Amino acid sequence: MRALAERGYAELTAVQGEVLSPAARGRDLLVSAQTGSGKTVAYGLALGETLLGGAERLGFAAQPLALVVAPTRELALQVERELAWLYAGAGGRVVSCVGGMDARSERKRLELGAHIVVGTPGRLRDHIDRRALDVSNLQAVVLDEADEMLDLGFREDLEFILEATPEQRRTLLFSATLPDAIVAIARRFQRDAARIETASAARGHADIEHRAVRVAPRQTDAAVVNVLRQHDAAAAIVFCSTREAVRRLHAKLAQRGFAAVLISGELGQAERNRALEELRSGRARVCVATDVAARGIDLANVELVVHADLPHDAEIFQHRSGRTGRAGRKGVSVLLVPTSRRRKAETLMVDAGATPIWSGPPAADEIRALDQERLFAEPAVSAPATGEELARARALLGRLSAEEAAVALLRFHAARLPEPEELEDPGEWNGPRERVRPNDAPREERSGEPHAHRREAFGDSVWFRLGVGRKQNADPKWLLPMICRRGGITRNEIGAIRIFDRESKVAIAASVADRFAAATQRAEKGDVVISLGDAPEERAAPARSHAPRPATPRADKPVYAKPSSWAPAASKGKFGKASAGRPDRAKPERKRDGRRDNAAAPAAHAPARAKDKHAPRRERGS
Repeated sequence: MRALAERGYAELTAVQGEVLSPAARGRDLLVSAQTGSGKTVAYGLALGETLLGGAERLGFAAQPLALVVAPTRELALQVERELAWLYAGAGGRVVSCVGGMDARSERKRLELGAHIVVGTPGRLRDHIDRRALDVSNLQAVVLDEADEMLDLGFREDLEFILEATPEQRRTLLFSATLPDAIVAIARRFQRDAARIETASAARGHADIEHRAVRVAPRQTDAAVVNVLRQHDAAAAIVFCSTREAVRRLHAKLAQRGFAAVLISGELGQAERNRALEELRSGRARVCVATDVAARGIDLANVELVVHADLPHDAEIFQHRSGRTGRAGRKGVSVLLVPTSRRRKAETLMVDAGATPIWSGPPAADEIRALDQERLFAEPAVSAPATGEELARARALLGRLSAEEAAVALLRFHAARLPEPEELEDPGEWNGPRERVRPNDAPREERSGEPHAHRREAFGDSVWFRLGVGRKQNADPKWLLPMICRRGGITRNEIGAIRIFDRESKVAIAASVADRFAAATQRAEKGDVVISLGDAPEERAAPARSHAPRPATPRADKPVYAKPSSWAPAASKGKFGKASAGRPDRAKPERKRDGRRDNAAAPAAHAPARAKDKHAPRRERGS
């Protein structure tokens, strides 16, 4: 309690109060609490009575008394820091064992003794296998973020660790959600566990303001720049889906002048720790990361989370957003939504229980106006001037006018800020999206003429050439969305599309032609080549009459007699009956008694029928 008072805790959070209640004292715990609710300190407090046993200080550090298992390296190191200050006054020694760090140095620290060991499942199992970690005297085991450990495939490691520990231990299981797999583990390894559930029914943080920003095609990176510039947060985390996207966006932000670091699974633990330390110290203000940083990173100054790529599901969205708005602080979570992913983003928000504020991307003029307001709030401007500073200011005004000095101040202020991007707002979206119909008019299939996607009264336009045509199965159904995505334009800014054998041509509105040309220059491998072209030649369509064509009698073909040996065999009809199958052969008339009169059939076409059963089949007509 003294440690909490020194740390500035005025009151306990909900989960911290629940674990100290009389109903939970000394029992196994199955706790469901949302991220950022203070659960690390919660199970640290719950372990206090078990480890101290009424004493004020822990005894000599020999074999570990408690084991904390966490899914990620960052979370394990964070837990080590939290428990270190919590048990500092009680003489507690906390040792971490995580992947990516030197295993030999960890074994040396374990040999020196520890009261609490914190680690990741794989590294802890490795130390137990090598007999570097003695778990025979454990009094308590904590599984932190148990649902995440199962998602990452650590179930076998967890079962190995729990089976290696004494049966009389106390087991505390903490998880953001309680799926069936977690409940099964609890039933197997816990005894009479007290169920504590403090996760809100809305499945969201009340201290996080959710915003959804519409983004035009291929303008996501530029939107990230403007969102960071608009909020000007002390620390921000930008989440991407892949390592390659993290590297690319980090390089772009660093090039634009942002103090940025990156975190992904391909970095070593020392590099990750260095990046987090730069964020904590303020030397870096932006962290670009994959979902590996969605859990376990507790930075007090994170005010903004940007989802550059849509998360895969609502749970990942919650953990990403949970990096801000922690411990009662306010935060903002911004989801960038391309026009083609609007439906998925809305479903994601509903599943996460979040009600976002929809808007377009921040405009460059709006950001410049905010910069001017922030200038007056700068300590260098608002703080009172000293005598020496006033003397130097008067000397400066002796050489420059007041306007020139103010212009210089604005230039110095703008030089240290990244320039905002000029972005396009894709516009409002109300109700179900209309299905894109590439053809406003029926496509005409005429020999030698291009397929066309036509618009009436389109206005001034510029023609561009596409390096695909009819031979590459080019079709307006996939050309139209590809052109919108590549050029960063909307469907209403595209005119006619003409498809030829080896190329296609598209008319782009003259007002956006320059921007379209610049955007299509940044082609990637495998993209369709788009370049400036000339207008296609208009071909006059042949006149067509809808009157019925007069029937003209067909000239009779001459009939040539063939030798009987060459006479064709009668073909089988639909029901197996013989049929000559010739359009010019007269059909024999049927007499009243059902017999046919073969006199009407031309003799030249009558099949030759041999009476000898040994005659060739061609001659028998079979």
